[in-house]
Amino acid sequence: MPGLADPMVGASRNTYGMPGLIDMPTAEGFSDGTLGVSITALGGGTLRNTLTFQIAPHVTGAFRYSRVPDLMPIPDGFGGISGYKELYDRSFDIRWQVLEEGRYTPALAVGLNDMVGTSVYSSEYIVATKGFGSALRVTAGVGWGRLGSFGSIGSTGTRPVYDYNSNGGEFNSGAWFRGDVAPFFGVSYKFNDRLTLKAEYSSDAYVQETRLSDWEHQSAVNVGLDYKLGAATNLQMFYLHGDKIGFQFSYAIDPKRPAYPTGLESAPLPVRPRPAQSADVDGWSGAWTADPTAQPAIQRAIAQALAKDGQILESMSLTATRAELRVRNETYNAAPQAVGRVARIATRALPSSVETITVTLMEKGMAVSSVTVTRSDLERLENGRSGDILSVAQITEAGKDPAQVVTEGLFPRFQWSLRPYLEASYFDPDSPLRADVGLSLKARYDLGSGFVLSGDLRQTLLGNLDQSDRVSTSTAPHVRSDSSEYQKNGDLALHRLTFAHYGRPAENLYSRLTVGYLERMYGGISGELLWKPVDNRLALGVEANWVTKRDYDQRFGFQDYDVATGHASAYYDFGGGYTGELDLGRYLAKDWGATISLAREFSNGWQVGAFATVTDMSSADFGEGSFDKGIRITAPIAWLSGKPSRASMSTVLRPLQRDGGARLDVDGRLYETVRSDHMGALYENWGRFWR
Repeated sequence: MPGLADPMVGASRNTYGMPGLIDMPTAEGFSDGTLGVSITALGGGTLRNTLTFQIAPHVTGAFRYSRVPDLMPIPDGFGGISGYKELYDRSFDIRWQVLEEGRYTPALAVGLNDMVGTSVYSSEYIVATKGFGSALRVTAGVGWGRLGSFGSIGSTGTRPVYDYNSNGGEFNSGAWFRGDVAPFFGVSYKFNDRLTLKAEYSSDAYVQETRLSDWEHQSAVNVGLDYKLGAATNLQMFYLHGDKIGFQFSYAIDPKRPAYPTGLESAPLPVRPRPAQSADVDGWSGAWTADPTAQPAIQRAIAQALAKDGQILESMSLTATRAELRVRNETYNAAPQAVGRVARIATRALPSSVETITVTLMEKGMAVSSVTVTRSDLERLENGRSGDILSVAQITEAGKDPAQVVTEGLFPRFQWSLRPYLEASYFDPDSPLRADVGLSLKARYDLGSGFVLSGDLRQTLLGNLDQSDRVSTSTAPHVRSDSSEYQKNGDLALHRLTFAHYGRPAENLYSRLTVGYLERMYGGISGELLWKPVDNRLALGVEANWVTKRDYDQRFGFQDYDVATGHASAYYDFGGGYTGELDLGRYLAKDWGATISLAREFSNGWQVGAFATVTDMSSADFGEGSFDKGIRITAPIAWLSGKPSRASMSTVLRPLQRDGGARLDVDGRLYETVRSDHMGALYENWGRFWR
């Protein structure tokens, strides 16, 4: 019997992009961590674009942006309606697989569709799926809302009716599992590894579509073909309700599996075993310490070797038996990989008497954590498992070390890059996707340990972000809702220019002070303190900012709007890559409230998260969407290119960008700066120590 471990199980998506047959859901699931995109075009002009994420082995989430024709009323100016136009709808789904499929029992799942907003696709369901042999799978369930609109067998109360003209954005929990209940069922049959036939009895009467558009509901039976184009790509064709033909293209990736094979980075230098004591009497005795040129020569050799490996030796202390190397990792996304390479390089330059090697990870001039290993263990365990060296390594707080000697010629240090950039704008009803492509000139000048001057100058080359003619009608201060004005006037724009200082004022405490043009829309001063013990899952922080709104041309001028804003924050690492954040404070529009964020990060740097903000700004003042919310996706460059890199690409998908709950977008916040070098992340990525 196929189970959820079978790679073919759960690969099928319905027209909503979720695990399913055609329109109806199934109880199957995608592989844990799968991130997928589907584009579904149905007859009559309906378009559904869905992003799905397998949040956990039994939890699937989705964000959908849809075009539904002839659903939005057009006012005639006299209190009536002159007609109807298309509705661009944003919706969220969540589904929990209660039971996995067993030998004799089906998989069972409970789901909520369109649980926030105007409820165009609002529905709930309970569904079971069972496989018979390797090809046939049978699904049956009951639904409410849209999935209870045809063939009702009863009711569980009165279901509220939501207004498509409302602000939306609020949880419609008053409708969940209420109203008419209707059954649905279906089958799928896999002819071969590529082709699957699907058929279903649908409980969705398409009430909204048939009421105004040319859609007709002539049959409850839908049929479809699913063809697997490649390992991650599917193409489907449907015949729906005896009236319409639809198509779907879907693409899925597994963030845990890189697009390119691993091992494209250069091979690490091997551990150099020490010579016999009789062959190196001075090296083993420590007599070399009497030579004043010994440490500078050793430090220079290690610094040069690390530079070839893409790392910087910021400073070093050395005694006859112990060495501590403070290193800035500029190449490897997994800190243990950087530590392992530093330790091996050290064995090739340190005298034989040095037995203890400590590698201290540096971030923006701050000593974040220290990993200590003995040289004997490195020599003994080099060809063993990474877990063996972890069992004898010590991960500790990076303490102060007055004996540290700064590497010669390290400061001042100037770096620059000229690279293309892509900026996109989503969900504008006039043009759901706009984008600009241009060049970004970035520069960084390290004046000393923890003192950084940096900037980002951008020039747009082509795109259509400047073609938006939408004007903010927000009654709140326009702290974000006029972002299109910055996009229109962003030719040769000073995106950011800041001077920052990072420090360690006390044990377990980190600090940041940043002044300048902090982001595209605001300039001023930002300060932050973070308490984060290296071995603690909890972190606490406080941030205070005073900022002024910048001119639209993003040069050096300011507008007549300033605000003091800031937050107290709590961060928690739940383990397994799951982290949470709670921020309480004052936002840019001078509203007070809280933001809760949940994210899942994979060991290779992929991160998918969601956030929601509720403040004392009323939903009426906030406008469409009612409160700020969105999805954040980060893709590591190393995953895409196959080459080691700490760089990444991030995007935030917000249903709407409004003024309520808007926060300053300052670069280099402390928690994200130090978290990857602390114990939880080090343990999860330790498998790369010997890479």
